[in-house]
Amino acid sequence: MTQVQESSGARAARPAPRRNGWPGVAALALGTFTVVTSEMLPVGLLTPMGRSLGVPEGVAGLTLTITGLVAALSAPALVPLLGRADRRTALCVLVAVLVVGNLGAAWAPDFATMVVARVLVGVGMGGVWAVAAGLAVRLVPAKSAGTATSLVFSGIAVASVLGVPAGTYLGDLAGWRAAFLAAAGLGAVVLAAAALMLPRLPAERTVPFGGALRLARDPRLRTGLLVVAFLVTGHFAAYTYIRPVLEDVSGVGAGTIGVLLLVYGIAGVAGNFLAGAGAARSPRTTLLVIGTVLALTVAALPLLGGSPALAAVLMVLWGLGYGGVSVSTQTWVLLAAPGAREAASSLFVGVFNAAIALGALAGGLVADGVGVTAVTVTGAALVVGALVTTAAGRAPVPEAPAVPGKS
Repeated sequence: MTQVQESSGARAARPAPRRNGWPGVAALALGTFTVVTSEMLPVGLLTPMGRSLGVPEGVAGLTLTITGLVAALSAPALVPLLGRADRRTALCVLVAVLVVGNLGAAWAPDFATMVVARVLVGVGMGGVWAVAAGLAVRLVPAKSAGTATSLVFSGIAVASVLGVPAGTYLGDLAGWRAAFLAAAGLGAVVLAAAALMLPRLPAERTVPFGGALRLARDPRLRTGLLVVAFLVTGHFAAYTYIRPVLEDVSGVGAGTIGVLLLVYGIAGVAGNFLAGAGAARSPRTTLLVIGTVLALTVAALPLLGGSPALAAVLMVLWGLGYGGVSVSTQTWVLLAAPGAREAASSLFVGVFNAAIALGALAGGLVADGVGVTAVTVTGAALVVGALVTTAAGRAPVPEAPAVPGKS
């Protein structure tokens, strides 16, 4: 009953949808792509970054951990802190913070400066992701709200699978600092696009931080957040160190690794759309398939990845699996809280990024303490935890009132 009342209130407070809001939706999608790409750039650059900054690969991986942790804390905190601020203005300020962070990372003469820069990236990322999540429905007619929301979040999915190979290629061509400069330039484009394409967006009713946390009492939402935690932690425990793993297991050079990551990225985009269609019908079944593919693929990489051809096949399967994680888990969370989507999304962003940070940290500890290929065993074990949680926990039922954009 509370959720229905909240949903009705949100509809009453929402201004009349704008029929020309699609350029703004595109700007938001570019923004989510940019922030997630900025977060994950170190994945494909660990080896040259560590060498340049004078730290081992495990320590260099902390640049991902720090950013994810800061984003996890800032996402649920910034939304209530922004209060009545116009959301277009808030988004532009947060993107500017991201740009400054990427410029600092490109310039960083030592690891301490890099840490400060990555903290700024985390603040910008967490804020942009959290704010953008609730804006799509305010830019288009109600019948198109679901499509607009999916497009905004597609930036996250595409960045998750294409941002790393793009950064790796650029790093190999022009040095790892050039990759961060390119991210800063892309952020500047997003800033200009948001300022020009988004209308004024006065704040709607805000949900206090405590109110968002109370949503997690719902067993369906709680299960979805736990699945996110296990899947994303497991993935990043292994994927953060994919470059040294491929170097050790397959003996391939930087150019071949770039190709393998590109193959992974293309497969991931396909996986995103396949999983999106499946999750709309049954998020539980879709996530069970995704978890099974990920667990088997990650565990098999050190055993079967000695051949570059087999490694390429495994990277395709890995991309297909992980490419569907964000859209499937997002669908689960939104279906579990149809009357409080913005608050549920802030929890989703927080858990997702905390899991990225935890995964990178766990992978670094295992890589430095046991060996770099052991990170795949750790990742596979955590994905099995996601499978158990998905099968045993309560799942939302895809009903018409719970689909994003419908009432």
